[in-house]
Amino acid sequence: MGDFYDVLHRRRDVRREFTGAPVSDEVLGRVLGAAHAAPSVGLTQPWDFVVVRDAGIRADFHRHVSAEREVFAATLTGADAERFGRIKIDGIRESTLSVVVTYDPARGAPAVLGRHAIADTGLYSVCLAIQNLWLAATAEGLGVGWVSFYREGYLRDLLGIPAGVRPVSWLCLGPVSALAGAPDLERHGWRRRRPLAAALHADRWGGGYPLAPA
Repeated sequence: MGDFYDVLHRRRDVRREFTGAPVSDEVLGRVLGAAHAAPSVGLTQPWDFVVVRDAGIRADFHRHVSAEREVFAATLTGADAERFGRIKIDGIRESTLSVVVTYDPARGAPAVLGRHAIADTGLYSVCLAIQNLWLAATAEGLGVGWVSFYREGYLRDLLGIPAGVRPVSWLCLGPVSALAGAPDLERHGWRRRRPLAAALHADRWGGGYPLAPA
C-alpha cells in the first residue's frame, strides 16, 4: 500500500527534467498497458494512443505550442506576466517520445451503457486512462508532461486523426534526472495547493467535514 501512495505523491508534471534517454518497448508496453486497463463507461475503451517519436512532427508541434504560449502571454500583465515568463510549458523536444491520447465518442455507440444522461462520461474515461499512464510511468521512473497549449484542430491535422475523434492530451514521456519535490507552478509562485479540508463537504455543499489528519 505504501508504494502506491509514494508513487501518487511523487508524480509531477515534468518540463525541464527530461534526459532524452531511451525507453524500451517493454517498459512502454507496461505503461500503455496500464493506461488501457483503465475503467470506461459501458466498457467502450474510447481511447487510442498515438506514440510520436518522429523529430519532424515534434518540431512542428513545438512551433505551434510556442506560438500559443505567446497568445496566452499577451493576455497577462504585471506580476502574472513576470511569473509566467519563468515557466517552461513543455518538454516536447527534450523528452524521449510523446503519447497523444484520443477520445472516440462513436465507439460502442449508440447504446453506450451509462452515457445516456451524462455525455461526458466517455471523456472522463479517457482521463482515467491518462491518469493510469501517468502513475505507471512514475512507478517506472519516468516523467510525464501534459502539454495543453495547442488547438485541437491543428493536432488532428498534424497526426491525421479522423474527424470525430478528439485529441485529449499530448503527453511528453521519458526518463528524468529527478522529479521535483513540489509542482512547477507552486515553485514559481503561480498558485498554491488547496488543503484537503477546504475541498470537503458533509452531506450538502458548504457543510465541511471533520476528517482526522492522515
